[in-house]
Amino acid sequence: MISIGVQTKNVVYDSDPAAGYEMLKKAGFSCADFSLNSYLPNFSLYQLERNDFFDRSEAELEQHFLPHKKGAEAAGIVINQMHMPYPVYVPNGGTVLNEYLWNIVARKSMYICAFFQCPYIVVHGFKLAYNLGSEEMEWAQTEKFLDSLAPLAKELHIMVCVENLYNSIGGHLVEGPCCNAGKMAERIDRFNARHRGELLGFCFDTGHANLVGSDFESFLTTLGHRLKVLHIHDNDGVGDLHQIPFTFTKTRENTASTDWSGFIKGLKRIHFDRVLSFETAPVLSSFPQEMKEQVLRFIADTGGYFCKCLSPFPEKTGQSL
Repeated sequence: MISIGVQTKNVVYDSDPAAGYEMLKKAGFSCADFSLNSYLPNFSLYQLERNDFFDRSEAELEQHFLPHKKGAEAAGIVINQMHMPYPVYVPNGGTVLNEYLWNIVARKSMYICAFFQCPYIVVHGFKLAYNLGSEEMEWAQTEKFLDSLAPLAKELHIMVCVENLYNSIGGHLVEGPCCNAGKMAERIDRFNARHRGELLGFCFDTGHANLVGSDFESFLTTLGHRLKVLHIHDNDGVGDLHQIPFTFTKTRENTASTDWSGFIKGLKRIHFDRVLSFETAPVLSSFPQEMKEQVLRFIADTGGYFCKCLSPFPEKTGQSL
């Protein structure tokens, strides 16, 4: 049965996590994407800086997140997916930083995921195609990282999911890691066969796909059963804005800038029955604080609309998908 989820970022805070989860429930969500990446921000890592959050022991981290776990359970919110801090490899970061990300942050993220009994953790592949000379060599480095996590993933019963990314070259947005659905389907199958378990899956990010002009229906159909989680958000085709679906149009006639029709068709073709998870945290800081609950309800209602479109017997709607 399809459920609706959203990021915890900008809703759930360490100071009173129970209140945040209760807000999500009241807004109409039953699942949450736990924003673990907010504890070690990407903008700091790209500036070669890091904090000491993941220096804590596993027991200390569990103690820190226990109120979150209890708050989610009390509100009836299932933490169905989690985002590992990223990047897990900084091209100009040097050995000390990159070994810390690989050996400390990544592994402790896996234990936190298991603590929440969360089945999926999303990671970013290494952006190294232009450093190494080819996409194949880039994937080889990402796969080496994933291979190192595979035994732990199997032990903790967690599936690691890679997602389609974009890259910025000379001021232009281009395809980044994991943007070829055919290659990714083959790679995921080979990885799982080699490790004798379903340890690697895929996260489809609608905003990233829109930025690089991916064919949504074809991409999703090619992935098939390998698609485990979603990052649903919208943009203008120029910036990674993480806004509410249907927010941007190409023309004054209101043709959506994102291929939501292809998105629904692709999900229907593969009989997607998991969580429609929205990655729309920036929206909540662009609206006035007093409107946060209303905005969350609107996002949840958008998820409800998608659910109706994915139903075998969809109701008539004003929007044609």
